[in-house]
Amino acid sequence: MSTETHEHQGPAYLQHHFHTPVQQFSAAKLGMWAFLSQEVLFFSGLFVAYGIFRSWYPEAFSVASHLLDWKMGGINTCVLLLSSFTAAMSVRSAQKGTQNQTSMWIVLTILFALGFMVIKYFEYAHKFHVGFAPGEYFAPSPEGMEEISHAMQSVNHLSLSAPPPEIRSFFGIYFMMTGVHGIHVLIGIFVFIWMLVRNVRGEFSPEFFTPVDLAALYWHLVDLIWIYLFPLLYLID
Repeated sequence: MSTETHEHQGPAYLQHHFHTPVQQFSAAKLGMWAFLSQEVLFFSGLFVAYGIFRSWYPEAFSVASHLLDWKMGGINTCVLLLSSFTAAMSVRSAQKGTQNQTSMWIVLTILFALGFMVIKYFEYAHKFHVGFAPGEYFAPSPEGMEEISHAMQSVNHLSLSAPPPEIRSFFGIYFMMTGVHGIHVLIGIFVFIWMLVRNVRGEFSPEFFTPVDLAALYWHLVDLIWIYLFPLLYLID
């Protein structure tokens, strides 16, 4: 009886179930696009919920949007746009085989992502301080009621004598949408930390940069989702 041995053919990064690096790259890219499509469907449900509730309570949503700090939201938008640029540059550097530059761009992406979360922390902290918590925990403090009164005066096309109770619904959706997005940002941070460790180990080269490419694709989606969240929550009156 003879036994056959199947030796690994090709470079070290080529998994045994692929014949060529090109096949492996194409399969990985297809898998990531399938995952991103699922993510789009997931967030679509949240956007649909936002649209339905806004159509039900337009006055409350107009007032509530003035309770958000659009300056913080705008800064976070710029931060994420810069992080998408640095993520794209990390892919470019990996393709060129410049290890140090790849590490630099990945570190910058991580720092921008952390900056986004720090700004979001301060924004969340203020909302909880004034009682704009989600669901049954929505209980505006005197300072919060003052902010609501000021927001009602800021909405010129409305003449409201009392705060719409449905503001509670707005903050439920706000915390759900931005919270889920924030979880994706945290996941992205850990993914890029993993990419940094692998790059320092010298695992990436012009022939193999797939993980960095896929991480950047994921991050671009995170950025894209926020680009929609920012105007819907902060800007539309």
